[in-house]
Amino acid sequence: MIHPCGTGNYTYLPLGRRVLHKIEQIIRQEMRGIAGHELLTPHTLASQEAAADLCRAQIESYRQLPTLIYQIRTDRRDDYRLRAGLLDAQEFRAQEALSFHPDAHSLNDFYPYLYQAYVNIFHACGLETVAVETEGGNEFIVLCQAGKHTFTLCSECPYAAHAEEAEFARREAPREIERAREKVATPDCKTMAALAIFLGVPLEKTLKVVFYATEEGEVIIATIRGDLDISEAKLKKALNIADLYLATEREIVAVGAVPGYGSAIGVHGAKLIADQSVLLGSNFVAGANEDGYHLLNVNYPRDFQADMVTDIAQARAGYACPRCHHELAETPGIELGYLRRGQETPATYLDQDRKARAVVVGTYGLDLSRLMAAVVEQHHDQQGIVWPVSIAPCQIHLVVLGTDQEVWARAEETYARLGDWGYEVLYDDRNESAGVKFNDADLIGVPVRLTLSHRTLQEDAIEIKLRWQEGRETIGLDALPKELEKLSVR
Repeated sequence: MIHPCGTGNYTYLPLGRRVLHKIEQIIRQEMRGIAGHELLTPHTLASQEAAADLCRAQIESYRQLPTLIYQIRTDRRDDYRLRAGLLDAQEFRAQEALSFHPDAHSLNDFYPYLYQAYVNIFHACGLETVAVETEGGNEFIVLCQAGKHTFTLCSECPYAAHAEEAEFARREAPREIERAREKVATPDCKTMAALAIFLGVPLEKTLKVVFYATEEGEVIIATIRGDLDISEAKLKKALNIADLYLATEREIVAVGAVPGYGSAIGVHGAKLIADQSVLLGSNFVAGANEDGYHLLNVNYPRDFQADMVTDIAQARAGYACPRCHHELAETPGIELGYLRRGQETPATYLDQDRKARAVVVGTYGLDLSRLMAAVVEQHHDQQGIVWPVSIAPCQIHLVVLGTDQEVWARAEETYARLGDWGYEVLYDDRNESAGVKFNDADLIGVPVRLTLSHRTLQEDAIEIKLRWQEGRETIGLDALPKELEKLSVR
């Protein structure tokens, strides 16, 4: 199927290229179904610069919108930590698409058609995928142990998200009448677990903080309920910054906090971010910003106010789904494709009133090499690949056994007839034993195996076996056309 030719790079051998070609044809069929136009560019189609250039050169009037264009090309990823074969190849076949629209409303109307086209592509390839919601669109992923990302899925409903971005339904602590704040000694209680044990309270009755700092030197104090953890991805998104690092002891002390006994109470010169969980409870235990002491009966917003209260909590397996409240699970997976609602481009078109307006663009893409590898991940057994009929390299694997010249002559005749009937045939005419040929047939995974031998020829028959079944049967050669028609492998 493929031959490795360097780290992360592969040559598609004839059988592998046939599979890839069939995947490409399925994509072309679905794109034609939603009026997509194929082209080929010398650079990455999905870049905003390329989109703007195409718009400026080709789109002048609202009458030309909406328009969908796509291409299928070889692409590269700048990631040298490659470890999963075709699932993570450095060079890969990709489908990239752009849709141009007069406004966001038009794009939103068109988006479901693109979504369904991608669903149809995966279904036609026999592939089970999960649609993950992302900001402004969706990703399609396949769940597999070789996947380098972790995803959070609901056990009952379709909810799915990247683990670091997933939402969940927080457990609400019982509300109590607010009591007066009280300082208590808590020696050697520098962790939430040690604090909870020392005071005899559950973790959800505590507040913990994590101190971060930005490249500009600003200290961020993130507060969350003690039974939860902070998602740095959510925190960075809330702050609209690209990077954070854990604050040093010096930076923590500079804002009036004490490492190990810190809280957002009484600090200065820092940005305060609180998770929504601070609203789901009362009379919390929090750091007193004094070595060896904590505060009882801390309440928000009475005792401290945050610059922002938002979702910064890390979802975990076993938490409740934000939609149906069933249990969440975590599983590895890998992205196969994406759909992103777009934004305005520098290019303009003339509307019905001859006024210049910005073109809105949506971007979409599929990794065909990953798709091919993902099919193998989902369709195999201990003997080898079990290709879905739609993308199998050939429909029939013809095997001839023995040295009987009459058998070989009949095999050549059968090979020609199968071609005349419109079937794609892989003909194994090697001088090998039956065991070698059968093992290779199972490894390659073509849907139907036909075998001619001295035994079958004595009965003017041929042996037929389906790759996904254990059994095999012998049928008359004259019945072969009708039997193949019933199998619907063409």
